[in-house]
Amino acid sequence: MDRYLVFGHPVRHSKSPFIHTLFARQTQQELEYGLAEPAVDEFAHALRTFFDQGGKGCNVTVPFKEQAFTLVDCLSPRAKRAGAVNTIKLTDDGVLLGDNTDGAGLVADLKSHGVMLADSRILLLGAGGAARGALAPLLAELPGELVVTNRTHTKAQQLAAEFHDLGPVTAQTYEQLVGPFDLVINSTSASLQGELPPLAPALIHTDIAIYDMMYGASDTAFISWAKQHGARQTMDGLGMLVEQAAEAFTVWRGIRPGTKQVLRELKRNLGVI
Repeated sequence: MDRYLVFGHPVRHSKSPFIHTLFARQTQQELEYGLAEPAVDEFAHALRTFFDQGGKGCNVTVPFKEQAFTLVDCLSPRAKRAGAVNTIKLTDDGVLLGDNTDGAGLVADLKSHGVMLADSRILLLGAGGAARGALAPLLAELPGELVVTNRTHTKAQQLAAEFHDLGPVTAQTYEQLVGPFDLVINSTSASLQGELPPLAPALIHTDIAIYDMMYGASDTAFISWAKQHGARQTMDGLGMLVEQAAEAFTVWRGIRPGTKQVLRELKRNLGVI
């Protein structure tokens, strides 16, 4: 039976085995999917060992995505742009292909919620790895403007400059931001600590769409804050988790699983519904 893993540290909380088991059942694919939590300095050895012992593919999560980028034999265009790898496939000719499905998962989830991206004005909070992975897929949807903001402004400037060839992306400080925006995406990890990015409440309005890449059994701190200031459409990153997994499954197996029922099952598993 074909073997797949998710590498992370920590990774015991991961829902990837749950998601991919449902995908396999749905598409009648015979595979097993497990967890691997090597020490931070042992990831390269663990990755090589897994594939030497017959592994077919893996997902990679924090803190190994940038390291995986350097360990594969070749990179997909979107992995090159993201500077990180979250999906690895052993090809039929023995090559380790590194891909990044995070941005595609984000865009797919936004579209599933009916969010219009073309000609829209998008604000992206954060300039780390999550933001980097999102930029190219978002710009491919032809927004009117995409503004990157970050506590360290130079990082936002660097990111905007790097992706400027793909579309109208600029960098602004939190103090420079002027609305209205159609969509705000929080790619920071602030919600994990129950904290908020320093976004002015005046930027929130009833017709804005709010997206937090983090998720939990209840609203994240950012979503709760946005609702308090009048946002009617809010989304967390649970759908993105499922959609990026579906993209990875497609890379591995060549068949696209459906995501709606899997997302419902995942919410039930988490006690969200």
